[in-house]
Amino acid sequence: MRSPKRLRTAALAAAGLFAAVVALGTTTATAQGSADARGSGAGAASARAWRLVDRSPELVRPRALTVDGSLGKRRAAQEIRLAQQLYTFWNTGEQRHLDAAVDRGFWDNTLPDGRPQGPAGPAFASRAFRAAVPDLTCELADLLITGDMITARLVFRGHFTGVLDGVAGRGQRVEFNAIDIQHVGTDRITEDWHIEDNRTLLAQLGAAAR
Repeated sequence: MRSPKRLRTAALAAAGLFAAVVALGTTTATAQGSADARGSGAGAASARAWRLVDRSPELVRPRALTVDGSLGKRRAAQEIRLAQQLYTFWNTGEQRHLDAAVDRGFWDNTLPDGRPQGPAGPAFASRAFRAAVPDLTCELADLLITGDMITARLVFRGHFTGVLDGVAGRGQRVEFNAIDIQHVGTDRITEDWHIEDNRTLLAQLGAAAR
C-alpha cells in the first residue's frame, strides 16, 4: 500500500499541473490549433509538443496537450504514447492496449469497492461498464506530461442500453468527466490515482442510482 505522503504529493502535483495549464495558455497544443502553431516561443513549443503524439490510426489522440519542457523528447514521447495506449483501452475495451500501457505490478491508489487490485482492476471495470453502456467511448480531452507523471481529463460518452446492477437501461445518454494521475516507471505505468464524476453519471443512469 502506498504512503499518505505519496498520495498527497500526487494530489499537489495535479493541482500544480492544472494551474500551470491556465498560466501557460498559448503553450498548450490543441488539436484544432496545433497545425497552425509556427514561429518562435510559445507557438513553436506547442508545435514541438504536438509532433510527439503517436499518429497511429488505432490510438486516441489528446485534444489538448501540455508537455514539461525539461523532459527529453524520447521520454516525453514515451509517456504520451503510454497515455494514448491506456485511453485507447478505455475507448475500445481492447485488452491489448491495457497490457501495453500498465506494468504487471500496477497499483490503484484509489481502488473502488468491489474492483480487484492491479491490472485486473481496469479490465474488470471496463467489462462491467460496457455491459451497461456498450457504445462507451473515452475522449482524451486534456493531457499533461510532467516529469514521471501523466495527468488526464477524460470525457466518457455513450448510451445506457445494457444492464447495470440488475437494472436495464432505456437508452439514456451518458456523458461524464474523470481525472486521472498516472505514475510512469521505466517503461510502463506503475500506479495511479483517479476520480470520476459519479454524481453526474448516476443521475444520468436514473434507476441505477437508486
